[in-house]
Amino acid sequence: MTLSAAEGPTSVPLLEETIPQNLARTVADHADRDALVSVEQGLRYTYAEFAGEVDRVARGLMGIGVAKGDRVGIWSPNYAEWALVQYATARIGAILVTINPAYRSSELEYVLNQSHISVLVAVESFLTSDYRSMITEVWDRVPAERVIYLHTADWDTLLEAAGTVSADQLDERSAQLEPDDAINIQYTSGTTGFPKGATLSH
Repeated sequence: MTLSAAEGPTSVPLLEETIPQNLARTVADHADRDALVSVEQGLRYTYAEFAGEVDRVARGLMGIGVAKGDRVGIWSPNYAEWALVQYATARIGAILVTINPAYRSSELEYVLNQSHISVLVAVESFLTSDYRSMITEVWDRVPAERVIYLHTADWDTLLEAAGTVSADQLDERSAQLEPDDAINIQYTSGTTGFPKGATLSH
């Protein structure tokens, strides 16, 4: 008996496109297919619906002054809004900073300062953690200028701000993006010290 092995590509080619370009291509090919389902929230978005909601959140972020390169933090478990914020920040060239839901106030303060977050999107609480009280505790010691609590009037206000930004303005912002642009800061587990931020591109 002889053994043989097939040798394929040694590296997978990267897509030379931004996240918004990739989503637009997917919408064009699969507009009516399910893109996101949140059983807990009773939400179901097709790709076309998801892209529409992403654009609304993106325009809202622009409406409150989020610029290309600004850091937007998200501190939340898995909700539909998490994905919307992720794609919306990518759409406008902001950098999403993902914050571990298990963090305590000292770790939160470190990440907010180290990443220079200007806007924080968060839930008020998760399991036994009172996020609002921890945010209040560190707020005067961090550079963040605004917190938006999910599932409150804050989120509604963000969506209302979308009305101040046109679709053309959003497209103009998105057209400035390059695949190599920084789009996410992901923190390590911090097993040997404080968490370290790894910057990822589109």
